[in-house]
Amino acid sequence: MSFSLFPKTPKFFESFREQNRIIAEAATTLSDIVHGNASCEDSCHVINRLESDGDAVNRAISNQLSTTFITPIDREDIHDINSNQEMILNHIQAISSRIGVYEFGQIRFAAKRMISNLKAMVNEIGVMLSQLGGKKEVGQSIKQIKDLKNECEMLLLSGLAELYDNPNPDNIAILEALKWTHVYDRIDKAIMRTWGLAKVIEGIVLKNA
Repeated sequence: MSFSLFPKTPKFFESFREQNRIIAEAATTLSDIVHGNASCEDSCHVINRLESDGDAVNRAISNQLSTTFITPIDREDIHDINSNQEMILNHIQAISSRIGVYEFGQIRFAAKRMISNLKAMVNEIGVMLSQLGGKKEVGQSIKQIKDLKNECEMLLLSGLAELYDNPNPDNIAILEALKWTHVYDRIDKAIMRTWGLAKVIEGIVLKNA
């Protein structure tokens, strides 16, 4: 019989994994939008529904935390995982909403790649969350997520440089650059929040090893 460091109840870990499942589905849907594999309007509706589902899980975790005296990990760690996952989902929704409203004729390469990396990072977060509750190594997941995050930082710089590499922009070009700046900002926020969550989970695993 396998040994677990933490009690089986309350089921915070199951709730965290359900949050991640919702986020992963939203990230996959966002990736489908930017790669032209799905209707933008329909996909935005799907992400809005997923965001509502995520809100419900977030509230359930918060309520459970407020009514539970003994928790399987530190209370602030539960709060940090819950709030970070909520913010990642909110950022994904914000990205999809902006893409839908701005109606870009073409999605830029840097944005496509960053969103693909975000999807991969979220999936790797799911692997890390599965390590909670036992003495399991998360170093490989941290390395993968960090590598993806570092690539996104370079993509962001090149994407922004491409936007403003126009010595004589007309009004349409200026407006297009402003729109893409807003989208890149939200993608970057989602990526950095996901990286922050990875560091939180790593700290929890090391603290309870």
